[in-house]
Formats: sequence, C-alpha cells, structure tokens
Amino acid sequence: MNVAALDQLWVYLSGNPLLSLLVTLLAFMLAVRINKAVGGTALLHPVTLSIAMLIGFLLLIDMDYSTYFEGAQFIHFLLGPATVSLAIPLYDHRERVRRLLWPLLLACSVGIVTAVGTTLGLAMLLGARAETLLSLAPRSVTSPIAMGIAEQIGGIPSLAAGLVLLTGSIGCALAPLVFRLLRIRDPSVQGFTLGLAAHGFGTAQAFAQIGAVAGAFSGLAMALTGLMTAFLLPLLIPLFGLG
Repeated sequence: MNVAALDQLWVYLSGNPLLSLLVTLLAFMLAVRINKAVGGTALLHPVTLSIAMLIGFLLLIDMDYSTYFEGAQFIHFLLGPATVSLAIPLYDHRERVRRLLWPLLLACSVGIVTAVGTTLGLAMLLGARAETLLSLAPRSVTSPIAMGIAEQIGGIPSLAAGLVLLTGSIGCALAPLVFRLLRIRDPSVQGFTLGLAAHGFGTAQAFAQIGAVAGAFSGLAMALTGLMTAFLLPLLIPLFGLG
C-alpha cells in the first residue's frame, strides 16, 4: 500500500466515528499485552495504560473528547450490562454470601463512611472548593454510579469519573502489598476488599489474578457500595457543611 492510499484511508477513518471505537479496543488489547509482558503488575493496570495511550492519541491528532465519545459511546453503554453480568458468578456462591451477609453489610457501611469521611476531611483541610468536594465524595463507587451521584448532589460528573479511575488504579496497585502485610489469604476477603476500595478496577483484578470466588465477592462489594453510597452519601454530606 503506497503513501497516497494510506493518506486516503486515514482521511476516511478520521471522519468516521468508528475510529474512536477501533482505537479504544486496540489500545486496550495492547495494554493487556504490555501488562502480561511485565508480569501482570497492578502498577501497570491495562485500564490505566489504555487511558494514557488514548490521551496521547487524542492529543496527537488534536481530537476533542466529545468527538471521540461519539464513536466510543457503545463501550460506555456496555458498562451497565457488564456490571449486571457480575451477578452470574455471584449466584454460584450465593450460599456463602447468605452466611456472611451481615458481616459484609457492616464492612461495606464502615468502608463507605471511612472513604467519604477521610476524603472530604483531607480535601477540606487542603482548601478544596465545595464543587470539588461534592465530586470527590462518590469516588469509591464504580464510574456510572459515581457520575450519577455527583450530578445529583451538585458535583461535576466528569471530574467524579476521573477520580474514580484514579482511586481504582491506586487501590489495585496497593492491594497486593496490603494483603501481604496483613496476611490476608482468603480469596473472598481479598475480593470483597478490592471491590469495596477499587470498584471496577479491583473486580477485574480479582477475576484475573485471584480467581472466580474473589471476583464474585468483588462484584458484590462493588454493587453494595454503589447502592449504599447512593443512600448514605446524602446523609453524610450535611455533616461536612455541604448540604
């Protein structure tokens, strides 16, 4: 294929919204290969690498986010079905979940209060604006829920989504070290912790690196955290003078 043909192909692709979808899928596939090549370390999580590559690509071709999203919104739509599908492995372990239901609910409640309290407390000490604080508050739930909560309480949905991604990346990077230091070997505990602290990122890591049991409990934690945060956060916000 000569240079002129390549140029014509690029003109066609750049004017087609499917370019964004293609680039997103290729970036993730490449990120997965890189992550496997370096031993599967959480420091180079495939999602984080994909984000970095996509940002670089958009800057390189000078494409704004709204144009990119026109083609990539199909992946955004699949967030909902993907989250719901986590109920399938959870169903396989329903008896174990039933036995641990109350401890899990208590752990989830404590985790939410701790996450919101420490986040808002530190941000207020650093002088963050009210709008930023309201965007930070739902950072420990999965992106679609965090964006909805942020919009309802007066935060910035796009900022909330970015903070969720950052939280998930940090949670996945620190989790193996925390598990070793605290000698946590039970896959259900590891999975629930990852889902609670690192939501979607943690759930993906639980399935990929620990196993189906950890993935099931991580999905449960992610769902419970999102549901309970939607109810508890409006009650916690006034305690910080933001209501």
